[in-house]
Order: sequence, then structure tokens, then C-alpha cells
Amino acid sequence: MKINYKTTLYSCYIGYITQAIINNLAPLLFIIFQNQFHITFEMLGSLILINFVTQLAVDIITVKIVNHFGYRPLMILAHTSAALGLISLGFLPNILPNPYIGMIFSIVLYAIGGGLIEVLVSPIVDSIPGDNKSGAMSLLHSFYCWGQVGVVLITTLLLFFIGRDKWTIITVLWSLIPITNIFLLMRVPLMSPVPEEGQTPIRKLFTRKAFLLIMIIMICAGASELTMSQWSSLFAEKGLNVSKVFGDLLGPCLFAIFMGIGRMSHGLWGSKIKLEKLLVASALLCVSCYLITVFSPYPILSLIACGLTGLSVSLMWPGAFSLASNRFPSGGASMFGILAVCGDLGCASGPWISGIISNKVAKLNIGNPLADQLALKTGLLMGTIFPAILLICLLLAMNNSKKKILN
Repeated sequence: MKINYKTTLYSCYIGYITQAIINNLAPLLFIIFQNQFHITFEMLGSLILINFVTQLAVDIITVKIVNHFGYRPLMILAHTSAALGLISLGFLPNILPNPYIGMIFSIVLYAIGGGLIEVLVSPIVDSIPGDNKSGAMSLLHSFYCWGQVGVVLITTLLLFFIGRDKWTIITVLWSLIPITNIFLLMRVPLMSPVPEEGQTPIRKLFTRKAFLLIMIIMICAGASELTMSQWSSLFAEKGLNVSKVFGDLLGPCLFAIFMGIGRMSHGLWGSKIKLEKLLVASALLCVSCYLITVFSPYPILSLIACGLTGLSVSLMWPGAFSLASNRFPSGGASMFGILAVCGDLGCASGPWISGIISNKVAKLNIGNPLADQLALKTGLLMGTIFPAILLICLLLAMNNSKKKILN
């Protein structure tokens, strides 16, 4: 294989596939965790919270150390941690006296890798020579979606064919992806991070209204995406009473496919349309999809709306990165790290809040045969607030033409 900047780009694509494995594998196993280990909705929500709070903490640390260590050793560490976490998830819950502690340890371990990847991959791609930075960023993030499609599709089919009791084998198999990328990352060319003296100081970024607004957009982007993607598998089976295979394929799998199509389309042709307008349309579609998913009396329509939510959130995360990169071209890895912190804050808080609400509603409806359905629908309904806030922020910015916040 010829090693050049294209190879660097490929390793970044695999990095985001690894990130997709980290964020989407465990939710597909939630129903198994409930049945085998008697885990509650709130405990499941806490697993999501632990994953993204750990990533958030690692994001903050990485912002401070990336200029000292450089990209390569931290990327190798990220994939090593991810692989070990996935392997331990397949073993620790079954051998420790408290399975939940085993889950937490494993999730923290692979979340360390996820946090490093989140901070490092975007500035690496942004540093690769090229003109269409916004398109390159969207194309990069589309590989998270294709990774999510693969995780949902392959995991669902494996659970169906080899049986749910063999789920531990699946987590070990997925560890081969980050292990493979470790050897690639040892060889690919990597640009050095922007020197601190050449970056826009972090303190200065926090004084700019444009950056503060983009931070809010980033929080809402993470929450809008992950609230639906993390709960859609369990919602399809318990909230809509459809089979796991059918629910996963038309729920989280369709979600990921549409998200990938949206990001890849923008990466190829999106430069012809103003990004802010695309983000406003995305937020409107996202609010509509959440409401249809919750309130539709037809399960098939709810599943389709769940899938279309993927299209609606596809540009939110990379779009916020691109807005920041365009507005603050000297922001460097620190700026991307801060935005990753905001995104992970949204990723952690959105599904966690949804899990808490679902758990409270379930307790209030003990004895009701529709308790789980009511609980999960109410939890998802809370997710509507995040794209709504994102929409308000974008409209305020676009209407304030004199200040030109996002121009």
C-alpha cells in the first residue's frame, strides 16, 4: 500500500468507524442487559451518560496535551483503549460479582479512546492540504454513519443467527477494527498541530459571541443525534412492539443510513447551498421527526420518522465544526477540542435525561401493560427540545445581520 495523505484520510475514516462502534454497540445490547442482568431504564441511561462524560473529560484533557504529544501517539493510544474496552465488555459483566460494574469499567475504557478520537480526527483532516474543507469534514463524519450502519446491521444479524446468549463474541469481533487501525496509524504521514502561538487563544474564543453560539449549537447537535440513536433500538422493541431484527433495521440502521447519505451528499455537493440555511432546514425536520416518532399511531410511520431523524441531524455536528473553522481559521486543535467537549456534553445529557424521564414515567405506571411504551415515548418527546433550541439559535444569528454572528 502506498502511504500518503490519502492513507491518512483512510485511517481517519476508520477512526470514526471505531467511534461509531464505541457509541452504538452497547445500546443494541440494552434489551439483553435488561433480561440477563436486570438493568433498569435509569441504569441504562447512566451507561450512556458514563460513556459520554468520560469522553467529555478526555476531550478537556486532550485539548491541553495535544500540542505537547502530537497526533500520532494519542491516536494510537485511542485505538488501543477502544479495543481493550470492547474486549472487556465481552468478559467482565459475566465474571464480576456485579455485572453492572463490569459494564461501567469497560465503557470507561473504550470511552477514553472515543474522547481522544473525537478531538484528534477532525483537526487532522482539517490539516490535510485541500480546498473544500467543509465538504471534507462532512465526508469524514459520514464514515461515522456508515460505521453505525455496519454496527447495527452486523450486530443485529449476528444476534439473530448465533443467538443472544453469544453476544460476548460480537463485542470481541468489533475490537478488530481499532486493532487494525493501530498498525496503519504507525505509518501514515501526519501534520503537526498548529503551534500554540499561532492559535486563536482559548480565552479570546470565549469572548466572541459567534463562538459561544456555536458551542450551544454543538451541545444541541449532540443531544439531538444521540437521544434518538441511543434509544431507538429499545424503543422499537418495547415502545412499538416490533421484533428486534425488524425494529433495528428500520430504526437505528435506517437512522444511520440517512445520516450517512446526508453527510456524504453535503461533502460532494453541499458547497452550492449556504450552510446556515441547510442547518435551519435540518433543525425543522428534526423537530418534526421526533414528534412523528412519538405520536404516530402507526409503528411503521414511527420507524420511518426515526430513520429520517438521521437525515435531519446529519449536518448538525460537522456543520458546527465547519462554522467554527470558517469563522476562526486559526482556532487549531484546541478549538476543535472545546467543540468536541460541547458535543459530548449534549451526547451525554440528551439520552441520560431521556432515560430518567422514561424511568419516572414507568414507575408512575406500574401495573399498566403500556407502561414501557408510555415511558419510552415520553423520554423521546423530551428530546424535541434540543433541535428546537438549535433552530432558535440559528434563526437569531441569521436575523441579526448587523452583527453578522455566523458570517
